[in-house]
Amino acid sequence: MTITLEIHIEQLRRELKNADPAERRQIEAELEIAAAELAAAIAEQEGTIDAAPPF
Repeated sequence: MTITLEIHIEQLRRELKNADPAERRQIEAELEIAAAELAAAIAEQEGTIDAAPPF
């Protein structure tokens, strides 16, 4: 899963280089979400967080 997220982040970064201002805001938001998902996936793999719901 992390490889897929890393690829998606790289694609978003490439799109960001040629984006107009309206697209830039949307791509930056998507990039922020993807980066957070990647951080969570890595933390789960390392065992530093538990992804199970708290109930």
